Amino acid sequence: MKNYRDINIGEIVTHDFRAAEIFKNAGIDFCCGGNQSLEQACREKKIDSTVLETELAKLENTTVNALHNFNEWNLDFLCDYIVNTHHKTVMRLLPQLTTYTRKIEQVHAAHHRELIAIAALFAEINTELLQHLRNEEEVLFPAIKELLKSNSSEAKATVISEITRMKGEHEFAGGAMDKINVLSDNYSVPDDGCNTYRVTYKLLEEFEDDLHIHVHLENNILYPKALSLAI
Repeated sequence: MKNYRDINIGEIVTHDFRAAEIFKNAGIDFCCGGNQSLEQACREKKIDSTVLETELAKLENTTVNALHNFNEWNLDFLCDYIVNTHHKTVMRLLPQLTTYTRKIEQVHAAHHRELIAIAALFAEINTELLQHLRNEEEVLFPAIKELLKSNSSEAKATVISEITRMKGEHEFAGGAMDKINVLSDNYSVPDDGCNTYRVTYKLLEEFEDDLHIHVHLENNILYPKALSLAI
């Protein structure tokens, strides 16, 4: 069995994407927190690392689905996949969740004060991510494709500057969703929660799950490979 304890979380998921589900179930961040070792992450969560090591070892004996072997994809194809899959999901969920978080705040905040903070945090996420996605689609991803095509110095400079900034934006979005997760008690709907409350929390969980994969693909695969070509 491989010794996983000193390997970074992001590297483990990059090598075998199926590990993402194991980390999700354990409440371990594999995207923005992907630079932690398994040992560090388990220590923070007060989890026995040997339990996760055993689960990860089981993956070694089964074949990885080629469709999820993102680390082997060409960077231009990966850029297009991120736009067509994750950007579309974000653009579908942002307006719904901005409306729903405000609505349940207005109706239920008298008895559930955490909804005020949740609505405010998601409003910030909405503002930040709209600009972030636009910059990726109009600036960064075209620069990565140009770098692959021509290896131009201009493309290199753009890739380096954009990725440096965008990593910080990932940290903000991931951190804000972490706070929402905690405030909502991992999206647990209270007994007096209405149908809109339930839908909102279900969509927030879907949004967070998608964001984790989205950021993982960029932070741990796309960005490092693009930077290795640019530097």
